[in-house]
Amino acid sequence: MKVGIIDYKGGNLQSVCNAFLFLGAEVKLITAPEDATDVTHLVLPGQGAFGDCATKLKEAEMFNFIPEWISQDKPFLGICVGYQLLFETSEENPSDAGFSILKGTCKKFQSDHLKVPHMGWNAVNPSDNNHPIWEGLGKTPYFYFVHSYYPVYKGLTSVAATSEYGVDFHCAVAQGNLIATQFHPEKSQHAGLQLLKNFLKLKSK
Repeated sequence: MKVGIIDYKGGNLQSVCNAFLFLGAEVKLITAPEDATDVTHLVLPGQGAFGDCATKLKEAEMFNFIPEWISQDKPFLGICVGYQLLFETSEENPSDAGFSILKGTCKKFQSDHLKVPHMGWNAVNPSDNNHPIWEGLGKTPYFYFVHSYYPVYKGLTSVAATSEYGVDFHCAVAQGNLIATQFHPEKSQHAGLQLLKNFLKLKSK
């Protein structure tokens, strides 16, 4: 098992690396497609603006490589903006396209009484507690969020979980070996480590 963590000079790398190292996984930073030839699992951490992340991935020649990896049903984890980029567009940067692997757009929280960004611990409601990604996490686990935008997903069959912050929103998807979360597993203590451990159990078909 070797986890490739995509380094596009903008993601939250160190805490993600530390979490996987703690679980006993071998970790490798990926800065170009050729770096990923020997990895079994690929992770796209998220930090920063939708459009800026998309631009940096294009500069690293990773923007087309990631959908290709996912199309082969190899284990992939997208976190925060790494989740949002799976969709078509975002209100944050309307002129910049995402990977368009999932149909939908990312919208900004609109509230007169809630702080934006949404920052802190929140309950997550799995769509199917029997899905392998939720193993050992109980009925309603809590995870740590930091975000101002959230995907509105048109293809509901792949929604793995929802959460609530002023509105109900899709906070995780699961489609084959593609897993993506709006919350940060690497910052979510025991629950986050358990989810990452479950992700490591996924195998290419």
